[in-house]
Amino acid sequence: MAELETRIAQGRGDAPADLVLRGGRVFDLITGELLEGDVAICGDTIVGIMERYEGREVIDVSGLILVPGFIDTHLHIESSLVTPFEFDRCVCPRGVTTAICDPHEIANVVGAEGVRYFQRASEHTLMDIRVQLSSCVPSTHMETAGAELTAADLAGLRGHPSGIGMAEFMNYPGVIHRDPGCMDKLRLFEGGHVDGHCPLLSGRDLNAYIAAGIRTEHEATTAEEALEKLRKGMRVLIREGSVSKDLHALQPLLTDLTAPYMCLCTDDRNPLDIGEHGHLDYMIRELIRLGTSPLAVYRAATLSGAQAFGLTDRGMIAPGKRADIVAVRSLEACDAQMVFAGGVQVTEAAFASRQVIDPMGLKSVRAPLVVASDFRVTANRHETDVISIREGQILTDHLQEDIAITDGDKPADPARDLARIAVVERHGKNGNIACGFVRGFGLQRGAIASTVCHDHHNIACVGIDYADMAVAANRLSEIDGGFVVAHDGVVLAELALPVAGLMSLEPFEHVHERLEALRDAAKSLGVTLQEPFLQLAFLALPVIPALKITDRGMVDVTRFEIIS
Repeated sequence: MAELETRIAQGRGDAPADLVLRGGRVFDLITGELLEGDVAICGDTIVGIMERYEGREVIDVSGLILVPGFIDTHLHIESSLVTPFEFDRCVCPRGVTTAICDPHEIANVVGAEGVRYFQRASEHTLMDIRVQLSSCVPSTHMETAGAELTAADLAGLRGHPSGIGMAEFMNYPGVIHRDPGCMDKLRLFEGGHVDGHCPLLSGRDLNAYIAAGIRTEHEATTAEEALEKLRKGMRVLIREGSVSKDLHALQPLLTDLTAPYMCLCTDDRNPLDIGEHGHLDYMIRELIRLGTSPLAVYRAATLSGAQAFGLTDRGMIAPGKRADIVAVRSLEACDAQMVFAGGVQVTEAAFASRQVIDPMGLKSVRAPLVVASDFRVTANRHETDVISIREGQILTDHLQEDIAITDGDKPADPARDLARIAVVERHGKNGNIACGFVRGFGLQRGAIASTVCHDHHNIACVGIDYADMAVAANRLSEIDGGFVVAHDGVVLAELALPVAGLMSLEPFEHVHERLEALRDAAKSLGVTLQEPFLQLAFLALPVIPALKITDRGMVDVTRFEIIS
């Protein structure tokens, strides 16, 4: 029989199912009921529920509740600091069976080939990785990236089975002011799916942005902002990453009424947070703990995401749906005991049987050798622009501080929590070095540096001592990218990220250990931030208000211009 007839026969019970899950209860996302009966699976598809079935293989799930596989509706796998294959091994056992990713981090380093790497990798992972096409590479004209993706480049990347549409359109000023390059990209996907990215946008500007055909939004940081976007037809994705933590602010908005139009995403979450707290499973537990109904939470984590992105083949445990299933002991605990992705039980043996493709983007750090004097700030006035960090957000404040000039330089002042911040161009294009000031690290000595520097991924460095900043930045060239902590001319801790300067070639457990050592080393220098490295990375993203820095200088994001 053909596949269609086989599915029908197994659903009717005329033939034994390929796999039967017996003894559990199915959480129905329409009524909120717990349904008794077997779950019959044919290949990668659920063919029966609420009945008794015979199967070629029967797995006992007695005492467990079966929920649909979780859908992360927006993330950058590169920010997990591991390859797509290690990301699969890291989060799929926690119940994440679909990840809708934007590979614009690697694309900013190596261009279209980075997107193709993710597309090829998606063909071999247990979880279903959906690869959106990156809309803004680079994010703006105010930075030096390693590559550029035009509308013509995006057209050449279309057609892969992993595709849904175009990823977050970060250049919202380019949309509302009708920049020709932005218009070319939007026309290419007109009528299809386009992800949004418009922090703090409201009123007529928000109307104009949505009128461009943009459907989702993950940058809302307050319930009021999210509510306006919901009322105007956007699907709001609640984000809880390693830096951007919006779950508590948006939780009151998630109810049984709004859940069909709200989803969950992580955006940027590293193995340290995943290992210590979890991924989408953590978000589910925390939302329920805060008082949101389990029906609303699991709906947002599964069916709502499927519907928002046109994935009509998943999001429920029901006949005809993809067999993405998570068996948990309780809805509140969200403690995955078994996971099935496309009908395949997620086990170490299943991971070992995957075909793993070769990495790419190696030897991508081509930064100039820097010396301590490169980090001096010459000026003739005391009034100084300072980036002020909001911990738990990627939004920053734009401060004005008086900083005295000493020997022609404005030095860092740890007593006032004023550290030097610098961005060094590392793609071998122009060797730019831009310097400024940042408040919020608590740094008292030494330096930390990173090639994870959104979205251009140049070298970002923050420090008190210029010589230590040079040590840290130059070490990144030697290890082909990553994170470094330095003090008194010595490297205290490091993590090599040789895949485009963004991802490790090691298992995620190794990355977790290195991140712990880096966090401890940063704290020894006085750093008070919980996640200093990703917080540093976002200080270089010139599409998030209010003040940022790139290799071309300090950027007033509100005015969308480089400060002269």
